[in-house]
Amino acid sequence: MTKKHGKKQTQKKAPAAKKTQILFAVFEAVPFIKTGGLGDVGGSLPPAVCKAGADMRVMLPKLESIPPEYKSRMKRIAEFSVPLSWRQMYCGIEVLKEKGVTWYFVDNEYYFKRPLPYGYEDDAERIAFFSKAVLESLQHIPDFTPDIIHCNDWHTALTPVFLREHYMQLPLYQKIGTVFSVHNLKYQGIFPASVLGDVLGLADSKPASDQLAYGDAVNYMQGALYYSDRLTTVSPTYAEEICTPYFGEHMDGIFQQRRSILSGILNGIDTYSNSPGRDSFLFQKYNRSTFREGKAANKQALQKKLGLAQEPNTPLLVMITRLTEQKGLDLVLGILDELLCENIQLAVLGVGESKYENAFRHYQYRMPNKVNACITFDPALSSEFYGAADMLLMPSKFEPCGLSQMIAMRYGTIPVVRETGGLKDSVIAYNQYEDAGDGFSFANYNAHELLFTIKHALDIYFNHRGSWEGIIQRAMKKDFSWKASAQEYVRLYEGLIAQRAE
Repeated sequence: MTKKHGKKQTQKKAPAAKKTQILFAVFEAVPFIKTGGLGDVGGSLPPAVCKAGADMRVMLPKLESIPPEYKSRMKRIAEFSVPLSWRQMYCGIEVLKEKGVTWYFVDNEYYFKRPLPYGYEDDAERIAFFSKAVLESLQHIPDFTPDIIHCNDWHTALTPVFLREHYMQLPLYQKIGTVFSVHNLKYQGIFPASVLGDVLGLADSKPASDQLAYGDAVNYMQGALYYSDRLTTVSPTYAEEICTPYFGEHMDGIFQQRRSILSGILNGIDTYSNSPGRDSFLFQKYNRSTFREGKAANKQALQKKLGLAQEPNTPLLVMITRLTEQKGLDLVLGILDELLCENIQLAVLGVGESKYENAFRHYQYRMPNKVNACITFDPALSSEFYGAADMLLMPSKFEPCGLSQMIAMRYGTIPVVRETGGLKDSVIAYNQYEDAGDGFSFANYNAHELLFTIKHALDIYFNHRGSWEGIIQRAMKKDFSWKASAQEYVRLYEGLIAQRAE
């Protein structure tokens, strides 16, 4: 064998392909701020999208309620003015790295140094400022120009409107596409018509005047539905439902008109923190192979804590929810007398409308050994509920996605749900003939359909223990991580970028 002599040839590496750059604009995200499911999505979707190969960065308001431990780590990178109609408002941008994601915070103490995120008389102005600051900041953030701005719910709905109306003539903005996600259509940001000129500076724009008009008011979310390049919502079924008058909250006509750009991508959950094997709030941690012992220990501990009869074989049904009409509470209360004749216990955790709070307190007063009403918001106690319960009741009137049913299944707590929105997409109804499925469901918004479904679940629980444990195993094994959904979002972004490049 002969050796070839000569200089070793080094092969140059091809330059790495530029990652798709996404700016995710949202008003709340864990661990910084959370008032509901939007905060869960804001905190868990961006890390998953980054893992899926895109460069997603997040922009939030610097709200007063952000914990000091995060505020102390923020670094200021820019200061500038934001034009808002006749106003020039100060804006600072601060940055923080957390969970492998770059988080930008919009600072303005006049708008954001307040005890609560929402609920003020000048919310129209506060939200408009944030939506415009998202765009104005792009001139001041180094080394980042997004291909897509992904906006979420009415709090960022004006960003696509301002982009088209005030910024498209500038080269920096001309290639930026917009995606708008509806998390809960019930809340749209409706304000007096005077806001159009006095706050938004759009009174002279006929397209904006027409597409924000909502009777004698302006509707922020409606603007995003018209102006965005893509529309998404948080489950495939909800994407279909909102095209109908029953679920469409007066926006169904727009969704029908823009059906070709509307898609539903099921939310995920943070499966690392939502895990009975890691949850430090549980009396005893457990997994799929130790769930019998773990459930029993947690159930006994919670029964003792709540003052319920300590009966290990009595099924514990729970509700962990906002106490509002949306959550199907009228159905539960409509059949509760009959349901409590069964061998069950019921525990409710949540706050909301006083009529529901008082109703569950009344049942606790009547049957303290069988019913407990925890009228509070307590994340630690919610973990204890998930870890101890046998079933979760979630008979929602409508549910864009829902996270409680996914978390419950991670803990081996079997959901009983109505087939709507994300509940339909995430729970497979048990089929006793094929011994398949991971929960129980019913179709019509009817109290006795709910009662029949609960009784069916109780029959399996008491009389078919092997089948019941099979349901638990399938539920706990189910993958509710963001991985698949994050890949869907990346495909959505890349498709929009390719289309805009044509």
